[in-house]
Amino acid sequence: MALPASGRDFGVYIHVPFCSVRCGYCDFNTYAPGELAGASPAGYVDAALEEMAMARRVMVGDPRAASTVFFGGGTPTMLEPAALARLLDGVRETWGLAPGAEVTTEANPDSVGGSALAALAQAGFTRVSLGMQSVVPHVLRTLDRTHRPENVVRAVAGAKEAGLATSVDLIYGTPGESLDDWRASVDAALALGPDHVSAYALVIEPGTKMGARLRRGEVSTVDPDVQAEMYEAADSAFTDAGYSWYEVSNWARTPADACRHNLGYWRGQDWWGIGPGAHSYLEPRGGAARRWWNVRHPRAYAERIGGGESPEEGGEDLTDEQRYVERVMLGIRLADGLPVSDLRPAGRARLADLGRDGLIETARAVQDAAIVLTRRGRLLADAVIRELAWG
Repeated sequence: MALPASGRDFGVYIHVPFCSVRCGYCDFNTYAPGELAGASPAGYVDAALEEMAMARRVMVGDPRAASTVFFGGGTPTMLEPAALARLLDGVRETWGLAPGAEVTTEANPDSVGGSALAALAQAGFTRVSLGMQSVVPHVLRTLDRTHRPENVVRAVAGAKEAGLATSVDLIYGTPGESLDDWRASVDAALALGPDHVSAYALVIEPGTKMGARLRRGEVSTVDPDVQAEMYEAADSAFTDAGYSWYEVSNWARTPADACRHNLGYWRGQDWWGIGPGAHSYLEPRGGAARRWWNVRHPRAYAERIGGGESPEEGGEDLTDEQRYVERVMLGIRLADGLPVSDLRPAGRARLADLGRDGLIETARAVQDAAIVLTRRGRLLADAVIRELAWG
């Protein structure tokens, strides 16, 4: 293939599709034990390593080492530390790791302890992202989360002792969650002293267990105005505690604590996704940017790999229009802002109105030639994107 455009970072995403149970709100490509249809974690590791070898053959002539690696899922820590270390060794052998590479794994607090975290650090992992979601029992029950809140405390402490950077993920807007419930979870997260916090608004997808409960009237959605209050309360608490937002749903103690892998997505960098259902994106110099995705089920994935076939299920060459819209959609979410020069004339013509409406920081647009969302703009980011991308 053609070499990449100069200056583009390269990351590797490894999708581990296993969970002990499927959470009611989850629409990710994950599988509980009864849904594997004969696939196994051991077979998955072998198949993922073989996909890496295939990827290297596709990327022959591309000299880049991985600057970030992210193990997501699912629950990557359903695999033993030795299996995760084996996968990371595969990345080293396939692409190499750039000096100072960030290597993250997501983890369920109940499936990772101090000895496992120490083993991951020894293997070369640098960061762990823990699915905390809430500390309120009735909220956790509604989400079908099985972890015990006290295990989050133990996991963060174990990660710090192992020398790993720590991140905790929260979800707000769960049916039945009050503003006081949410504040309790935010306070508990800050008490852990993590390096990074993510807070995502719950979206109830139609095909999920919670979506079915919503249709049956067993749960009801949280009022959007209450969700907005929850976001504002979290942003104020994080800011007061010394964290800064760098993306609409993410806060870091220092710029160095931001998730570099996810920044690669938001900045339109290149990555290869390994595993069932994983997506990839490469933008070669002089060629069309291409996105593709793998077959979703672990058994189908293993069968493709075992037969010497690519696991790719589909893909597309991005048009200039798609690339423009995605650049606006992703770039506007960052605290660094979207360069005004990236906008087409129709989008630039909307800046004055967006500033008057209090959705973007007018001074930044003038002084830094960057479009930065205000807090109100972050709450209405989708509306801002529509104005800028389509005028």
